[in-house]
Amino acid sequence: MAKLLDEWDLTHVSYEGTAKPVYRRGTGPGVIVIHEVPGITPPVASFAERVVDRGFTVFMPSLFGTVGKKKTMPYAIESAVRSCVSREFTCLATGTASPITVWLRNLARRAHEELGGPGVGAVGMCLTGGFALAMMVDDTIAAPVLSQPATPFPIGRRRAAALALSETDWQRVESRVAAGCPVLGLRFSNDPAVPAARFQTLRDRLGDGFLAVEIDSSSGNEFGIKTSAHSVLTEDLVDEPGHPTRHALDHVLTFFEDRLHA
Repeated sequence: MAKLLDEWDLTHVSYEGTAKPVYRRGTGPGVIVIHEVPGITPPVASFAERVVDRGFTVFMPSLFGTVGKKKTMPYAIESAVRSCVSREFTCLATGTASPITVWLRNLARRAHEELGGPGVGAVGMCLTGGFALAMMVDDTIAAPVLSQPATPFPIGRRRAAALALSETDWQRVESRVAAGCPVLGLRFSNDPAVPAARFQTLRDRLGDGFLAVEIDSSSGNEFGIKTSAHSVLTEDLVDEPGHPTRHALDHVLTFFEDRLHA
C-alpha cells in the first residue's frame, strides 16, 4: 500500500523565522486545509483528496502530530497537550488569535500570488477550526470554513460563546462579510467542544453572512449519529448519500466551487 501522501509534493515554507512542512497537490485555485488534532490522519488526508478532486490546489501544512498516524485517544490527548503548551496556539485565551494564523495568512498569500483567481479557500477543524476566521483579515481568503471551531476551549460561559479573535479583527471580518464574503460553519448539535452559543455569536456578529450547518447529534437522532460526534468532515463522516455529514461535506465542496471558480 502506498504511504499516505506519497503522491503529494512536500515543501517547507518559512515566514518570519517559522518553517513548516507543507503538502501540496492538485490544480486550480488554492485551498488551505488545516488539519485537526491529533495531526494529518488518514481521514484528514481523504478529505484533502476530495478537495483536490473538485479542481483545487490543496496546501496542507503539518502543524503538529505525526503525518499518517491513525487517531487514538492517547495520541489525541498527547497532541492536544503539546499544542496547548506551544506558543503558536492559543487554546484558552479570548480576544486574540493564535500566532500561527500569521504564518497561515502568508501561506495563503503565496498561494494566491501563484495561482490567481478570486482568492483562496481555507478550512480549519477542531483546535484549528476558527483559524479561517482569523485569516479573513487578509482579502486573500475568499472562502472561509470553520469546522467544529473548538477554541477557545469552552470553559465557562464567556469562553463558550467566544472565538479566538481580537475586536479589531472582528471588525475587519464583519466588514469583509458585509462586502460579500460569507463564512461557512459546521458543528454537531450535541458537541460540548463547540457549544451552540459559539455559533450564536457568529450569527449575531455576521448576520446572514454566516452560513451554519448544524447536524443533529442528540440522543435518539434519526441517523443514529453518536452524541459524542465531533469531527464533521473526517472521523465522524458517514460517506453515504443522504446522510447529514455527507451533505455537510458536499456543502463545503460546493462552497469552494461557488467562491473560487468564478
